[in-house]
Amino acid sequence: MPKKENKLKTLCSLFFTFLKIGAFTFGGGYAMISILERDIVENKKWLTEDEMTDIIAIAESTPGPIAINSATYVGAKLGGFLGALLSSIAVILPAVVIIALISLGIEKVSSNNYFTWAFMGIKAAVAALILNAVVRFLSVFKKLKKPIYYIVFAGALLLSLLSAFHVIKFDVVFIILIAAFVGIIYGAIKRAKEKKKQNPNDLLNQDATDSSLTNDNDDINITNLTNNDIDKHSFEQNISDSSLTNDNASEDLSSLENNDSKNFINQNSDKGKNL
Repeated sequence: MPKKENKLKTLCSLFFTFLKIGAFTFGGGYAMISILERDIVENKKWLTEDEMTDIIAIAESTPGPIAINSATYVGAKLGGFLGALLSSIAVILPAVVIIALISLGIEKVSSNNYFTWAFMGIKAAVAALILNAVVRFLSVFKKLKKPIYYIVFAGALLLSLLSAFHVIKFDVVFIILIAAFVGIIYGAIKRAKEKKKQNPNDLLNQDATDSSLTNDNDDINITNLTNNDIDKHSFEQNISDSSLTNDNASEDLSSLENNDSKNFINQNSDKGKNL
């Protein structure tokens, strides 16, 4: 029962948390990042900053809106399949309801000055929220302390700015793919260098250990072969002894038969003499 109650509590908490995030997130998923970090990392402490950074990276690199992807990932991590389902429904439910209500009176809403002015203010706030998320990411980024991250960041930023100002046409998806490819190449080169820097004495010890294991295996094989030869010789000796025993038994039987024949003949000859 306690486990079921804790799971139910977690699922309810996930649903209402993402319902609130979905209701107050204007301007797309990027504006949601700072709210996600505040509620999930700082307040509820469900995730660490590093885990949150990984989730945003995964959500951005997978198909679909970043808001839904993030909610699905966090829900799955904390509540399994049901948690992912409830979190995803909760984060999109406010938008669906609001859009449905607006669509009923779109003409009145679009012509309402107060509504237009409200959204102008919301757009400015969204820009501030996105900038806040960028600053938070940079604070996590400083902990990495590896040149490759700064190189990838600078390259991605340059391509994004050039694309934003229409200097070049470059899809965001290609930026992510290039960054992933650079990360793979960097990891492969780093691993190769670590192998080269391995202590030669360790390599010699490893070779000696491998040689010792090989010799031990050879000794075991030789011992097994010797034991097999001994067993084979013993088996052949037993067969030979058995054969000799059978031959001796046959000779004894033949001797007994000859003696019986001689006795029979002698008895008959004695009877003939008596007659």
